Amino acid sequence: MASNITSQLNKIKSLPILYQGLIAAVLPILFIALFIFFIFMPKNEELAALNKSIEKLDKDIAISESKIMKLDDLIAENKMLQAKLATLKEQLPEEKEVSVLLKQISELGQTSGLEILLWKPQNKKTEPSGLYVEIPVNVEVLAEYHKLGDFYSHISRLPRLVNISDIKLIADT
Repeated sequence: MASNITSQLNKIKSLPILYQGLIAAVLPILFIALFIFFIFMPKNEELAALNKSIEKLDKDIAISESKIMKLDDLIAENKMLQAKLATLKEQLPEEKEVSVLLKQISELGQTSGLEILLWKPQNKKTEPSGLYVEIPVNVEVLAEYHKLGDFYSHISRLPRLVNISDIKLIADT
């Protein structure tokens, strides 16, 4: 086998120098081409894909960091809104407290000097959003104008929401 290789080398040495140079150049060029096509180009494509992935992750990190910066503000705003909601809920009586509220309003009318002629609660109406229940009450009173104003003043100081509507004032002659 060693003699076979030696004979091949002797054949190459007997070729003209131009052919010897081409043979010497073809082998490294062939190795370089194989390296480029099978190792370098696939790794280069993989590297480009990884760089794109890194850019996307960097953008996601930047977005997440900006959200983190806002998180403390949002938590504080949420606490403030929860407190405000609790305060507003206190103004709306729960259904079990409605009878107590109606009794309280009746007592305020009596302490203001109103003579209550009619006190007739109507059917309750639930507001479409479900936030509150409206319980209309038909009331007829006999009172002086200033005593009626005193009654309204007492109503306005209640911690609960009470709306007075459809008022008809008739002068006593």
